Amino acid sequence: MIAIDSSVIIDLLADDARTAEGAEASLRQSLTNGPVVVCDVVLAEVTTALRDGAEALGVLEEMGIAFLALEARSAVRAGEMQRRYRQRGGLRQRTVPDFIVGAHALLQCSALITRDASFFRDYFKGLKLIVPKGA
Repeated sequence: MIAIDSSVIIDLLADDARTAEGAEASLRQSLTNGPVVVCDVVLAEVTTALRDGAEALGVLEEMGIAFLALEARSAVRAGEMQRRYRQRGGLRQRTVPDFIVGAHALLQCSALITRDASFFRDYFKGLKLIVPKGA
């Protein structure tokens, strides 16, 4: 099972062919390996980009993307990683949702499709990252 970050889904919905092509190729390849899922945070973020929740769920279903709820252990890990980030002097540009996406992918999935590889590499050691071309 592979998680997908909201930025990649937004790329799929946008009119920018440069980022959409890479995002689509990454999604298609990942779907051949098994389910692709979003966590609670990504579903909420995608919903903000569309008309409403029903549209967001419909779009995700059309793309072949399912929903996988966040488990308690992933929420705890996200909080621990956010605390470490703040202790290292991290600014408010990284908030709990970023850490939830990473913890969900690390503990509940086998990889994450994202454009933000440097952040996830730094805080989620061992998480396999799939970075779309053109990102």
